[in-house]
Amino acid sequence: MPSNTPLSIPASTPPEQCGTVIAVRGSVVDACFPRQLPALRQQLRAGREELVIIEVSAHLAADRVRGIALTPTQGLARGDPVRDCGGPLTVPVGPELLGRMVNVFGQTIDDGPALAGAEQRSIHQPPIPLARRRAGLEMFETGIKVIDLLCPLERGGKTGLFGGAGVGKTVIITELIHNMMGRYQGVSLFCGIGERCREAEELHREMHAAGVLSNAVLVFGQMDEPPGARFRVGHAALTIAEYFRDTAHHDVLLLIDNIFRFIQAGSEVSGLMGRIPSRVGYQPTLGTELAELEERICNAAGGSITSVQAVYVPADDFTDPAAAHTFAHLSASLVLSRKRASQGFYPAVDPLASDSKLLTPVLVGERHYRIAQAVRRTLAEYEELKDLIAMLGLEELSLADRRTVNRARRLERYLTQPFFTTEHFTGRSGKSVPLPRVLDDCERILVDGCTGWPEAALYMIGDLSEVRR
Repeated sequence: MPSNTPLSIPASTPPEQCGTVIAVRGSVVDACFPRQLPALRQQLRAGREELVIIEVSAHLAADRVRGIALTPTQGLARGDPVRDCGGPLTVPVGPELLGRMVNVFGQTIDDGPALAGAEQRSIHQPPIPLARRRAGLEMFETGIKVIDLLCPLERGGKTGLFGGAGVGKTVIITELIHNMMGRYQGVSLFCGIGERCREAEELHREMHAAGVLSNAVLVFGQMDEPPGARFRVGHAALTIAEYFRDTAHHDVLLLIDNIFRFIQAGSEVSGLMGRIPSRVGYQPTLGTELAELEERICNAAGGSITSVQAVYVPADDFTDPAAAHTFAHLSASLVLSRKRASQGFYPAVDPLASDSKLLTPVLVGERHYRIAQAVRRTLAEYEELKDLIAMLGLEELSLADRRTVNRARRLERYLTQPFFTTEHFTGRSGKSVPLPRVLDDCERILVDGCTGWPEAALYMIGDLSEVRR
């Protein structure tokens, strides 16, 4: 029954912007606006203290809307007032955000002072038109050997980190933040979608200790927040990234952990709205929702947004619709292997399953392409010989095959690398290796220049100059 208490409407609010809650079902809120219906994606505030933030998702009738709450709805009841805020959800943008951690509403969550006087922008921005985009392909060097050699990243491109739980996606992302700060004069923006509170606190503390927090912005939609907030945190982060690209003219490194949780939050919202599920239970609008987010990541005339996205693969099934739809937007795919992780090969990048559109002779150079293909071919031949070795032993192979095995085993160990962000776990000091040095070292291994060295000497080093014979 509607409440008998009159609506608590601010005196400044026009009557056409005021409505009433008529139904609350978890995060789904129906409201009646007898005078003027709010537009889709409009922000509403409900409750007598306006603590519940709602985004309009559907029009039910000429005077009724259905919205998804971005905050908890405890205490919200039928008859409570609803106010149309007159626009979509906004977040603050500007240099004031550097070094800060915020949520989907732009509120600080790092125990620091609130942001005051920052410009507000809608989180729903259209992608920039093709005429304003910067053409040309350029490599984005990371300092991680296996990535720069076999799966080079594109500046302004989108890279996916595919893997199941516990194979090292978040570790690689945090290492990229560390390496990029010293290598490029730009801004790093970390977007945590459905992250654990512990991970957010640890990342903030580690970045502060490493001295890289001053050029970074952290945006978190944590695991305990409603699905509506987790679904929109990616759009909020992109709005901030677009400011630094278009207005401040910076190169932005956007790291998203985890894009699967964005898709999962969209699936939860779709289920709450009562939409009929599509393949494997995902929302029917999966492709559209993902494209709206991904197409905003691109190069512009004054700056660029380079994105690295962790993608959780359910049950290590790469045919899952979430993984398959994400593949279509990427310029590089880094596949993390559970088998390699179990063998101690970190980063656990599968060199045969990973790929990059940038790895062509025209874009990376003839020498880089030739060495990368030779490394892949050697590792592929070794993979084919493993069954034979298991049955007959290494001694039964031909001389040429034994040489291939020796090269491959040394390459596998050389492509491991200690990370700066894991020093306190492993006790090994982190290494960043420039690409020319990686090419020289791999070329030396391929011509049997390290035959006299033990295989273990190449494990978890930077370049070959560090080998203790």
